[in-house]
Amino acid sequence: MNLPNLLTLLRIFFVPLVVAVLVQENLSYAVNGFTLTNELLALAIFLAAAATDLLDGYLARRWKQVTTVGTLLDPIADKLLISAALIALVQAHVVTAWMAILIIGREFAVSGLRAIAAAEGYTIKASELGKTKMVAQVAAVSLVLLSMHWKGLRPAAVAGLWAVVFFSLASAVDYVRKFWRGIDEKVKLRRRRELLRLDRRKKREARLLARARRAPAE
Repeated sequence: MNLPNLLTLLRIFFVPLVVAVLVQENLSYAVNGFTLTNELLALAIFLAAAATDLLDGYLARRWKQVTTVGTLLDPIADKLLISAALIALVQAHVVTAWMAILIIGREFAVSGLRAIAAAEGYTIKASELGKTKMVAQVAAVSLVLLSMHWKGLRPAAVAGLWAVVFFSLASAVDYVRKFWRGIDEKVKLRRRRELLRLDRRKKREARLLARARRAPAE
């Protein structure tokens, strides 16, 4: 188990911590005269988890330690972190349920498309829109957590959530387009091969039949 994969696993470990802290009510700690509330503690854990997302990919590429396990776990860890945070924020009544359902539903729908494409031998790489969406998600969740402590940030948090909805839908359309294009090309190639095999078989059968008809005359 290399360090990038350990960081990915650490991000998964952070998920229940974020939820556990957020669902606590009136939780606060006094640290050097500063009151650390549950939403600020959740923000610190969330940002630490998000930082591991940047670090594990960077280290894996720099140290040439990209593995199949890491490739599979990394998007799962990202989706678990964002989904858990959104569900906990819905529970805290600071994020509307339909936004969370749309964002989370998009994550699982795209994962399903990529899995189907992979089974067909076609890899859908992460797009720039998808990467922008992830950045927007981290920023929006952070703003929502801050707005729970400083109410003046609520408009910025709402704007961030709408940005996430926009990038989620835009990137989903992009992935669907890539999926259909890739699968369509795959199906066309498969049909072309099948037609070629069928044509060769018919020609072979025709030669055998012609040879059989010539045999009595000989």
